[in-house]
Amino acid sequence: MSKVFLSAKLPAITVSKLQDANIDVSVYSGDSLISHDELLLSVTDADFLITALSTKVDKEIIDAAPKLKIIANFGAGFNNIDTAYAKEKGIFVTNTPLVSTNSVAEVTIGLLLALSHRIVEGDAQMRTTGFPGWSPLYFLGREIAGQTLGIVGLGSIGREVAKKARAMSMDVQYWQPHQLSDPEERALGVKYVSFNELINTSDFISINAPQTKDNLHQFDASVFKEMKSTAAIVNVGRGPIIDEAAIVTALKTGEIAGAALDVYEHEPQIADGLAALKNVIITPHIGNATVEARDAMGTIVADNVVSVSKDAAPKYIVNK
Repeated sequence: MSKVFLSAKLPAITVSKLQDANIDVSVYSGDSLISHDELLLSVTDADFLITALSTKVDKEIIDAAPKLKIIANFGAGFNNIDTAYAKEKGIFVTNTPLVSTNSVAEVTIGLLLALSHRIVEGDAQMRTTGFPGWSPLYFLGREIAGQTLGIVGLGSIGREVAKKARAMSMDVQYWQPHQLSDPEERALGVKYVSFNELINTSDFISINAPQTKDNLHQFDASVFKEMKSTAAIVNVGRGPIIDEAAIVTALKTGEIAGAALDVYEHEPQIADGLAALKNVIITPHIGNATVEARDAMGTIVADNVVSVSKDAAPKYIVNK
């Protein structure tokens, strides 16, 4: 019987699909993230590995698993895996794209609304100092209707964010390395601008881009100085796109008005001083943390492992 190791607890549908295919399932049962050493020991006899995107699968892990045929990443990203080395060894690496799109887009819009109306800040006040009573100038926020949203990365998630933002009467502009076709832009109601124009003119910026070799610290101290002092930024893409130390300074000094971060540069740790700021919302990477999205992701990784166990090609190979 072939064996799969799951580096984290996954939805029940994942395990049931694997067991139905007569695959022996072994699951890491710890409450914290699996350590590198424990993963090394756990994959030695595994034919298949399903791993969370929070777990690093490097050359050492791959070499420790001589029978490995697939690394099925539970997440749309895959920068936690040495994909090139896996390809050298003839190991498929797959991800779970698209099924997280709506969930992440909903979280993006939710964070925009929470920032603009100071919802999290208001909740914290009610639980501490309390509500002094309604007055005309008390606890003012901003409406997002009529504001300009700049989206960095107009892939499937960015496009869904654009649709939802347009439905809420926002003006939407975007930047990414390659411009969409004119019909695509018209259908979405978005405008392509340069990166400099986006950071200079957007009232809100949403980062919905994947991590690449070119966008490390794309948002650094110099970029925050160029943004409107009234602007706010949301990051549900990848943490290292923002220089976290620089955004702490920008928020402290009022260079930008606010931020909402769901991903972090050195996840799961966050930068010193970030949690103490009132003008930032910090959430624990919940972009696709819905029953619907996680079940769909669990189905993909299980189906891919089952396919490989039957000598068929899996879907969503990222290291072809």
